[in-house]
Amino acid sequence: MSVGRHRMRSGIHGAAAAAAVGVLVVTAGGWVGYRQLAGPDCSGKIELSVAVSTELAPAVDEAATEWEEKGAAVDGTCIDVTVAASDAVEVAAVVAAKHGATLAGVGQASGTAVSPDVWIPDSSTWLLRLQTGGAAAFAPGNGASIASSPVVVAMPEPIATRLGWPQKELGWTELLARVNSDRPLKTGIVEPTRDAAGLSGLLSLMTAAASSGGATAEQDRIGALRALASGASALRQDLLAKFPTASDGTTLASALGAAALSEEDVIQYNAKQPPVPLAALYLKPSPLPLDYPYAVLPGIEPAKASAARVLFEVLTTPSFRDKLAAQSLRGPDGNWGSGFEPPQGAPSPAGGDPSAAPPPQGGIAAGGLAPDAVERAVSSWSIATLSGRMLCIIDVSGSMKKPVPTANGATRQQVTAEAARRGLNLFDDSWSIGLWVFSTNLDGPRDYREVVPIGPLSRQRSTLERSLDTVVSSSGDTGLYDTLLAAYKDVQQNWEPGKVNSIVLFTDGKNEDNDGVSQRQLLAELERIKDPDQPIQVIIIGIGTEVSKAELDTIAESAGGGAFIAADPTKISDIFLRAIALRKAPA
Repeated sequence: MSVGRHRMRSGIHGAAAAAAVGVLVVTAGGWVGYRQLAGPDCSGKIELSVAVSTELAPAVDEAATEWEEKGAAVDGTCIDVTVAASDAVEVAAVVAAKHGATLAGVGQASGTAVSPDVWIPDSSTWLLRLQTGGAAAFAPGNGASIASSPVVVAMPEPIATRLGWPQKELGWTELLARVNSDRPLKTGIVEPTRDAAGLSGLLSLMTAAASSGGATAEQDRIGALRALASGASALRQDLLAKFPTASDGTTLASALGAAALSEEDVIQYNAKQPPVPLAALYLKPSPLPLDYPYAVLPGIEPAKASAARVLFEVLTTPSFRDKLAAQSLRGPDGNWGSGFEPPQGAPSPAGGDPSAAPPPQGGIAAGGLAPDAVERAVSSWSIATLSGRMLCIIDVSGSMKKPVPTANGATRQQVTAEAARRGLNLFDDSWSIGLWVFSTNLDGPRDYREVVPIGPLSRQRSTLERSLDTVVSSSGDTGLYDTLLAAYKDVQQNWEPGKVNSIVLFTDGKNEDNDGVSQRQLLAELERIKDPDQPIQVIIIGIGTEVSKAELDTIAESAGGGAFIAADPTKISDIFLRAIALRKAPA
């Protein structure tokens, strides 16, 4: 048998056949079966492509190379493994496109990118986001963790020392207070829509804000979002470059003071002996760690699936833990292998530290993380970091008076107005927003009425808040078509470059205005007046079970947007956030 050298590729572009050969074993008996069946006589070839987060890829590649040197084979069939060092966000874009999912902030996949057979991203939150982002049939196999790295708050040592590190135990609530103080700590983050450690830190801060309770909880949450947004970086390298390069007071005051990163990031940064080392703060409660799930992607051939099962066995042997240690990573249980050099103050599960609880086997989802918590954090971030021009339109027909059983008897109208008010709080003053209401014959023969014209929030935020308090249901029906057409023309007439120009319409019924335009006339007119150079995104949120999803989908898609249904009106806020977050930024 001729065995070629196994090589690791960088990126996920190109076909797996372009890589040199690495030999694995296919057997249900796992590692024991491998030792019994390995032999020199193999023929045929099964190609298995594996995309691995960049920091973990060398360890996986080394394990595959050792297999190759042993000449492993089973049933006369060789297995070629391609290990590709890949950013998780790049693979997520590929998988999302293949399975029809939309992930806020991820963007489009490269036209030449291919989906791997096995994907080992840095966090199970990627799998969770794909499942909640529209890939309902996305059900990867396995999903158990093969490595881990705690998420920490990285802080220049002089600043950390002033806060009592390493003797003092710090928490997220204290960090939140410092972020929102009169003299705030200068914080940064890698875009949490594209970085799992950033998302973990964001989730912890949002949880701390929610747990603060009282009237300041929402204000704390929004303040933290905006503080982080002001120091956000698209790339991890760019964020690391913002840390201080000297320890004098002026440099420390102007440089980055804190950021959520992985433990591995801090170890690697300090290994380069920077002028100002970083302290790794293990804040309580512990944020979601990076858990490196082993995901066998759906749809691969049975032979490849068998090879993937054996590869997992190899990557969970005791010797693999030492390979992880060489990359500054821990094992899946949180313990580390030989040669690992933890940062000062790093907790170890072996020492009985409950704060160092390992990632749940089966992935983060198995640990009880609510998918909507991740979706809410990602959506809130997207809104807080985008600027737009939006017309909000609320149905005030008679059916909006119906009480919502899951909202303590509040009406659909009240629940909808509250969702709009909560969304308004997330928008900063760079946004321009207006408010309409609609029914039938609401303003003379017109089905709609302008409450507040579209204008900068910097000067009319309080006006919009007061206007939402006065939104009440009429006794009319639903004049959907006339209202949407008039709104489209209004937004188009004053279209603003450099911003996402959009319409968000809430309704609980079908069009009931027999004196207005028909659906055919509406679609034809929208097609006639649409201007590709001045796009308008139309988002329709259907409330309750009486809306026609088919009708809303047809209208929204024709206008250039999407329809969302909140069968339970108490979920309007979450759907509203998600819908706004999925808007496409202007080119």
